[in-house]
Amino acid sequence: MRNFLPRSVSGIGVDSGWLWEYLKKRDGLAGNVLSYAPDTPPVPKNPMPEQRFDQFQSLQQQQTIAPQMQQSLQMLQAPTMELRHLVQQELVANPTLEEESTEVSLEEVTSPDEDEEFEKEFAELSQLDEEWREYMAQSRTAAPKRDDADEKHQFVLDSIVEPVTLQEHLLNQLSLSGHSGELREVTANLIGNIDENGFLQADLEEMSFDLGISYDLLEEARSLIQSFDPVGIGAEDLRDCLLIQLERLGKHHSLEYRIVDHHLDDLARKRYPQIAKKLSVTPEQITEAASHIARLDPRPGSRFGTDNNTYVTPDLTIEKVGDEWVVAMNNEQIPRLRISNSYKDLMASGSGKDARAYIRDKIRAGKFLIKSIHQRQDTIRAIAEEILKRQQDFFAHGTSHLKPMNMAQVAEVVGVHETTVSRAVSGKYMSTPHGVFEMKYFFTTGYATADGGEVSNTSVKQALADLIASEDTKKPYSDEAIMKELDKQGIKIARRTVAKYREALHILPSHMRRSY
Repeated sequence: MRNFLPRSVSGIGVDSGWLWEYLKKRDGLAGNVLSYAPDTPPVPKNPMPEQRFDQFQSLQQQQTIAPQMQQSLQMLQAPTMELRHLVQQELVANPTLEEESTEVSLEEVTSPDEDEEFEKEFAELSQLDEEWREYMAQSRTAAPKRDDADEKHQFVLDSIVEPVTLQEHLLNQLSLSGHSGELREVTANLIGNIDENGFLQADLEEMSFDLGISYDLLEEARSLIQSFDPVGIGAEDLRDCLLIQLERLGKHHSLEYRIVDHHLDDLARKRYPQIAKKLSVTPEQITEAASHIARLDPRPGSRFGTDNNTYVTPDLTIEKVGDEWVVAMNNEQIPRLRISNSYKDLMASGSGKDARAYIRDKIRAGKFLIKSIHQRQDTIRAIAEEILKRQQDFFAHGTSHLKPMNMAQVAEVVGVHETTVSRAVSGKYMSTPHGVFEMKYFFTTGYATADGGEVSNTSVKQALADLIASEDTKKPYSDEAIMKELDKQGIKIARRTVAKYREALHILPSHMRRSY
């Protein structure tokens, strides 16, 4: 019998594995290839995994915070002014809430006897008022009319204007300078390149090349700006700024001018003996000249900057009543809320099912909000009372008597978690006899003293600052000497801690504090 390959496996590109299987089958079956199905598609050895979608159930445990609990935490963490904003939002969103009015109707508090007594008192006051009017009329005829107080008050009100920026101040002077044409246009362009400190941030050579303006015209415009107020404006750097101010003071040939012009780096490092040697003067003369230079303004444009002062409203006040310290909450800034009686009556009147469900949910949300605000105030009060209990010496004597305290200690006494204390004191301020402090200020670490007590790091910083303030400026304390002096006071800290606290207080090292 003639052997042959089926057409399906004899073409180009046939898998060699399938060809090998055919040859084995051919040899074993003596040429009987009728059992082979040439039209059967080949099955790959490594079939692709079957893709399918399955549904299954699983049991998981997950912790989430309910929306009402999130609102309660938000109320606790919000400062007073932010809390007012949140309450106003709730008043708009929840119609069942309303703010309690402090006004009381006369019908609710007066009786007939009280009315008669009031009318009698009112008649006496009216008679006194008429007598006072007659006296004032006689006084006006005897003396000329004076409205100085009213005029001063009106002048103060008229003087309250929007603050002027540095660029506006310079442009106003430019408009009054009498210059016009190209010089005025170029000067206005340069004014736009002056930063908030009053320094010119543009390179004149680059501007001349980029804008095609004469370099001499740019220099003339810069000189014009430097003649404006404030003195020192339009300088390229600190050295140029100080030299302009000295020239305006008529000290072009003074010792101060020579120091700034040639020895500004040595002056910054207080190398007075080296400067004195180079200029052939005494260190005392250099010290006096440095004091004059220190009166110059290194940032003449800064007084036109925006006011970055932050105004806060204390959440509570610590004050002494008799012989006892008490905590007084500032509840005046927090709106007093209640559930509207009209919606309570609407619930009782048997409204529709959907309306009753809507009102019920809103009333429930309103009650929870009121409860959250009361709980916030109670928590802050409890924490403040514990702070007062632990920091009695601070309130009586000041910062130097602040004791170490952490949030875990207060949380244990108040009966809340440590994170709750952290949220409660965040952004809250306390008014004390020694100033307004953030409540976080009272939580600080400390050190052990020689007598077995504890002192906070804030008190250590205060002791360090007092020590440096009373030192001999000709022989200032080094960090090692400060460490030894504090050790004499019973405060044991390392020299590197002294250096860290000194830098935190922005106090210079000893060689920079020395005077000659």
